[in-house]
Amino acid sequence: MRLKVLSLVFLAGFLALIFRLFFWQVVKSKELGHQAKSQYTANEFLVAPRGSIMAKDASWLAARGEAYLVFAEVPKLKEEPRKIADSLAPFFVDEEADRSTLLAEVERLISLMSRKSVVWVPLKNKVTAEVKDKIAALEIDGIGFERKEDRFYPEGSQAAHLLGFVGKNEEGNDQGYFGLEGYYNLSLAGKPGFNSSQKDPKGNPILIGDRREIAAIGGVDLLTHIDKTVERILEDKLREGIEKFQASAGTGIIMNPKDGSIFAMSSFPSYDPREYWQFGDDYFKDPVISDAYEPGSIFKIIVMASGLDAGVVKPDTVCDICDGPLKVDKYFIETWNKKYNPDSTMTDVIIHSDNVGMAYVSQKLGADALYDYLDKFGFGKPTGVDLQGEASPKLRQKGTWNIVDLATAGFGQGVAVTPIQMIRAAAVIANGGKLVTPHVVDKLLGVGWEKEIKPQAGERVIGKKAAAEITDMMVEAAKSGEAKWTNISGFKIAGKTGTAQIPISGHYDSEKTIASFVGFAPADDAKFVMLISLREPKSSPWASETAAPLWYSIARDLFPYFGVQPE
Repeated sequence: MRLKVLSLVFLAGFLALIFRLFFWQVVKSKELGHQAKSQYTANEFLVAPRGSIMAKDASWLAARGEAYLVFAEVPKLKEEPRKIADSLAPFFVDEEADRSTLLAEVERLISLMSRKSVVWVPLKNKVTAEVKDKIAALEIDGIGFERKEDRFYPEGSQAAHLLGFVGKNEEGNDQGYFGLEGYYNLSLAGKPGFNSSQKDPKGNPILIGDRREIAAIGGVDLLTHIDKTVERILEDKLREGIEKFQASAGTGIIMNPKDGSIFAMSSFPSYDPREYWQFGDDYFKDPVISDAYEPGSIFKIIVMASGLDAGVVKPDTVCDICDGPLKVDKYFIETWNKKYNPDSTMTDVIIHSDNVGMAYVSQKLGADALYDYLDKFGFGKPTGVDLQGEASPKLRQKGTWNIVDLATAGFGQGVAVTPIQMIRAAAVIANGGKLVTPHVVDKLLGVGWEKEIKPQAGERVIGKKAAAEITDMMVEAAKSGEAKWTNISGFKIAGKTGTAQIPISGHYDSEKTIASFVGFAPADDAKFVMLISLREPKSSPWASETAAPLWYSIARDLFPYFGVQPE
């Protein structure tokens, strides 16, 4: 009996051993193999250098910078954590930080260095080389540094929305967000490498052991069309204009109308891409490509150009309904100043920015024809600009426009656009009738190679005759319209003001407006097309008194730079 019991005990033990061996060698084999391999193998991912973003003169807009991770090897710390924290904290906070911020940083560092269960702990990421050298000079045992890559913006916050920023993704790796950094992230980021080697029990490398290394491939550089001089002029003037006219925000874009290359683009309020985390998410979206608004009277040049091209009106066509308000359904369409001009020609309609006259043009076109022209001008769909975050407000579906929709579209109400869509449409007029694709990057530059980003061939939207006719109208509007006092004598400028009321909760706010001016120069061979918009200017709601003088102020500085001579 005892022998049987003993046999059963041995059998059970044997079966348990077999089961355990099966569990280790089959079920857990992969996991245990990885653990064993990790004890004698050192793996390291090699970060790929991120490409730079350069202005058209090859100077940096965003570049690779040198930074360091400051860490502590807890077992090697010979001084008390509080003493070390007191020494390090001033380097990790802003120079202007108050005492409470400094004390909070001290406590954070003490907490990190007091963890007895860890061997290595990061203290501060991406400190500058200068700060790293100052800390190293303290010669604190157990404090070390690991070289990291940083993003450096030589011009500070200039063109922040255009550039975007580099942050961390869910895996903790660098990733570009918004603007060029986001759109070209894959090209800029390159491809990381990998280094694998064997080590002894003490962690020292085994020189004759297996070693495998895959080199990191650096990201490509972007050579853009951005002109630093033009960008600086735009930003300085736009900032001054927002302050002068007490606007809540402002945008500006300057573009080559012939091929769509963007010389400068700016929006305020702005942010610092190097310290993006100090700003809320609302700052990151670029209003030029992401914000939709009703354009108001600057849209009149698009509708008038469509009417001229379709042949339903000519520059000298007389408006036979412009002697008073126009009743459409249950609504009355009035002029902006309640003044009416009987027997106005179409040129007069543009000069006086006559809403009734523009309703006349849109009625002559008809809803379907107007929709088709707006579609050809690029409204209702993305422009394809090479920036991350472009939005595209939709046009009201074809076939659903009623008589009110048709009439109000004639003067830029009931139609939503983005600034980038609006300036592209104005460029159609400036270049003689073709649609261009706005773009920022000129070339991709790698090691020993380059790739040119060629402008896409534009489709014809309107004929040369219609483009010339609406250009002449815009020249007359600049000379004789409500903003004539701002016009620069001696220069042939084509321009149009626009004061758009802001729709709120189903109605238009009677006080808040978006003031805009779009124009190009010289009118007969445009070197640039520029759109300036101010949101809710408090000094005056009218574009003729805010956006127009700001546009001309910028143009005065651009003329000598672009070689624009007076007639």
